[in-house]
Amino acid sequence: MSEQPSSESTTPPRTDPEPDGRDPGTQSHDPAVPEAYAAFMRTGWADPARDVPRHDVAPLAAARRARLAEAFPGERLVLPAGTFKVRSNDTDYRFRPDTAHTYFSGNQTTDAVLVVEDDRHVLYARPRSGRDSDEFFRDRQYGALWAGERPSLEEVAASLDLEVRHVADLPEALAAGPKTRVHRGVSADVDRLVEGDDTADADLARVVSEMRLVKDDWEVAQLQEACDVTTLGFEDSVREWDRVLEHGERWIEGTFFRRARAMGNDIGYDSIVGAGSHATTLHWIDNTGPVVPGELLLLDMGVEGRNLYTADVTRTLPVSGTFTDLQRDLYELVLAAQQRGIEAVRPGAAFLAAHEAAMEVLAHGLADLGLLPVSAEEALDPSSKVYARWTLHGTSHMLGMDVHDCGRAAPEAYTKAELAEGMVLTVEPGLYFQADDLLVPEELRGIGIRIEDDVLVTADGSRNLSAALPRASHDVEEWMGRLRG
Repeated sequence: MSEQPSSESTTPPRTDPEPDGRDPGTQSHDPAVPEAYAAFMRTGWADPARDVPRHDVAPLAAARRARLAEAFPGERLVLPAGTFKVRSNDTDYRFRPDTAHTYFSGNQTTDAVLVVEDDRHVLYARPRSGRDSDEFFRDRQYGALWAGERPSLEEVAASLDLEVRHVADLPEALAAGPKTRVHRGVSADVDRLVEGDDTADADLARVVSEMRLVKDDWEVAQLQEACDVTTLGFEDSVREWDRVLEHGERWIEGTFFRRARAMGNDIGYDSIVGAGSHATTLHWIDNTGPVVPGELLLLDMGVEGRNLYTADVTRTLPVSGTFTDLQRDLYELVLAAQQRGIEAVRPGAAFLAAHEAAMEVLAHGLADLGLLPVSAEEALDPSSKVYARWTLHGTSHMLGMDVHDCGRAAPEAYTKAELAEGMVLTVEPGLYFQADDLLVPEELRGIGIRIEDDVLVTADGSRNLSAALPRASHDVEEWMGRLRG
């Protein structure tokens, strides 16, 4: 589960030749551009005015920046968006901005850098490619005729209600002044502009993660929308079951991606489509296998919405439409563990409460199956945990703009802390019997089951944001039958 990578350069368009003498922004296979053609291309273009509405997130982002500045009074805080990352030769991955940058600015354009200094907040952004240079018709990354037209600096400022300056001004702005902390590892160019202080920079990363732990109402609505579209993507997949049986795991990956792109920004992470024994590989993202009747199919998929909040949902489905008796027994064991975990989610409960509740159910279930070498109580002892051979992972992680959200938060604020109203976390226990595990009966080998939902901590308990997808075995069967007609 990972977001699309972003990295490296935030410099404005190059004007110097490439080392091999080619013009900037072009490739070796591009035809030559005579000066007459270039001069002609710079003339005769309209520059229509655009009315850009203010983004809903603008006032929220402003309040977030104010809180961030209060945490570091008198200091300068630098949060880059990142830029394109090469996938192959001259083709890039689709750009996805750094989460912290967008959380505090609302901006999703490439190469931008947010600088927060007390009550002055400036976004340094790459402007629209002007018609007075060759960039707009020659540059493959930034040219309007190649990559689409970027918003102007004025349009970005109007949309985000934020002071916006040319990114070329950034080096001078960072050349002198107060103590500066950088959200590092996002832009190599920005990292080079400011001498690093590992302790200070790590503290900035910690704070920007911890500020995202509690979601406001707007964020919860974004996550609910992501879950709702994710539900539609699961339904699309089942409706196309005949094609799934024909083409296998790849078909579901493609079907779900279509829904994510149609109604969101992207998938929140690489979809996991694990049929048969592939379900026992926790992050199976090859999705190259067949889907075979009689087996189970584990689907761990989530839509990232257009404001970058992502769902993270898992269902395990019987390929034939109905569970066998053995599959049903194992599935209901995992469901009971998940339900116990969801019931443990409430304000004031330990973050690990859901995991501990779910593992207690699974450990006793494994004992009833005769698999544990000790009693369930002994297995649950922190000095043992032998039950984890078949459960493998934690039950929860925070969820938000990153699928594994708030990853730089201190343990005291996250894994060792209490839950608070407004936090959103997954509850996702699983059982995994590897195909080569000689310690389990042969009929269990190659079975993997996980059930995962996205849970909001409310004032008096919790709310399942992904409850629209059925969980109980008989509900799953009815749902599959109805969608398949």
